[in-house]
Amino acid sequence: MKRIGNMEQQYVLEVLNTQFRSSAGGVMTKRLEKTFAEKFDVKYAIAHVNGTATLHAALAAAGIGPGDEVIVPPLTMSSTAFAVLHANAVPVFADINPDTFTIEPADIRNKITEHTKAVIPVALYGLSPEMDEIMAIARQHNLTVIEDDAQCFLGYYKGRIVGSIGHMASFSFQSSKHITSGEGGMITTNDKNLADKIRRFNSLGYAGVSAGKGKITKKDIQDPAYERHVTLGFNYRMPELCAAVALAQVERLEELVQKRIDVAGLYSDAIDDCKWLTPQKVPQGYKHSYWTYVLKLADDVDFSWYDFRNKYMELGGDGIYAAWQLTYLEPVFRNHAFYPQKCPVKCPYYKGQLQKYVPGLCPNAEAVQPKLLQFKTNYLDKHIAEQKADALAKTIQYFGA
Repeated sequence: MKRIGNMEQQYVLEVLNTQFRSSAGGVMTKRLEKTFAEKFDVKYAIAHVNGTATLHAALAAAGIGPGDEVIVPPLTMSSTAFAVLHANAVPVFADINPDTFTIEPADIRNKITEHTKAVIPVALYGLSPEMDEIMAIARQHNLTVIEDDAQCFLGYYKGRIVGSIGHMASFSFQSSKHITSGEGGMITTNDKNLADKIRRFNSLGYAGVSAGKGKITKKDIQDPAYERHVTLGFNYRMPELCAAVALAQVERLEELVQKRIDVAGLYSDAIDDCKWLTPQKVPQGYKHSYWTYVLKLADDVDFSWYDFRNKYMELGGDGIYAAWQLTYLEPVFRNHAFYPQKCPVKCPYYKGQLQKYVPGLCPNAEAVQPKLLQFKTNYLDKHIAEQKADALAKTIQYFGA
């Protein structure tokens, strides 16, 4: 099995054979969007150039702007919070559940103010957050929920596919994800009004595009009186070559995701009854899609994270990825390096004060992050995956189960 196979090559060739004629443009993207919407049980899917542009477009569609607050988790790729800054809004960090590592609904409630307008829960490592409670909070406080599902393809939450629960959902096709087109992203929604706004935002604010229409027509632009731009928008459209690869990947999605789930099963067997390694908790009714397999190191071990990583590599494992530094502890946030170009700005809501990003904001996340060990699951060769799982078992044996 190859990650990029014959079908991807065939679809790319179809695009190349069009010679990029304008009349043929957008055909592959339209096929991709239709297929993706059907796969994720939603009415609308809109392709983007990457999975950060998707979040920016979703926030814009929700009307998020200067002075608005958007609640995000601190334990994830910083793009989630960066997108809030791109919208000139204020990222507010809610703590995580120490067992599932996903955003904690109770702390979302704690962080809501009169300026809170949206929540971006992240399906971390392939596991959905507690979406029923998050949606209940959103209804109570009139908040928009934007799922960040960059790491979760074909995950399920209580019988519903992840990406169909919030008001909008964002996916990434970046090279490390379950499926890839090198770069790319997708927004899903069941709301036509939001889909129309998303499409215009990612297509330069064109009047002639809509939820289900990604291109203006030749007839439109041959009219000298035609008014093209009705709103401000970005050029966030996915290129046709990327759409060709992504379409083939979506058609192979079950196969590609199952490979990662199978590798995660090998790791689970390898840790056996180890008392000082705890896997990410998967609550009843959830289906994990295992973008990566994550273990938490116990507090009372007499060796370091680095000791474990080094021994694992010595015994045949690949390097272990560390969890991201908590976003609000990154220098760009600690030092307000985005100010004054981006929010938090000196506006009436903050009476000239900057939002503080300091240690202590999310105690659970600060305790968990240094202990997480992220293991690769993107081994398409079962023999290699078994070698890595065996290296994990030997590493555990070395330190004493």
